[in-house]
Amino acid sequence: HVQLVESGGGLVQAGGSLRLSCAASGSIFSINVMGWCRQAPGKQRELVAAITSSGSPNYSDSVKGRFTISRDNAKNTVYLQMNSLKPEDTAVYYCNADVRTWVVANFYDYWGQGTQVTVAS
Repeated sequence: HVQLVESGGGLVQAGGSLRLSCAASGSIFSINVMGWCRQAPGKQRELVAAITSSGSPNYSDSVKGRFTISRDNAKNTVYLQMNSLKPEDTAVYYCNADVRTWVVANFYDYWGQGTQVTVAS
């Protein structure tokens, strides 16, 4: 069993910053890609950023230059540093991880419960 627990969401003024964290725990053998998605009310969930196990990042065009994704493999944790926040960044942010456990040899996608980010104008 694998759990992803997010933290760091909240309310911030436009132009401000927040840092999200997501820690994976459980019977983890290895983690491939880790990432963040978000879902605003009435919209589809969209990829924000992802990072490979070797540290190669990928960003959506809407956050490129403002958000930075990083990870600590020793702690099975992924971070999202969000700067220059805009009201349109308001959403529930979900972390996900491609995990292989000690029990099953295949990689499966796991998701956190989500954390609310609200950017006030």
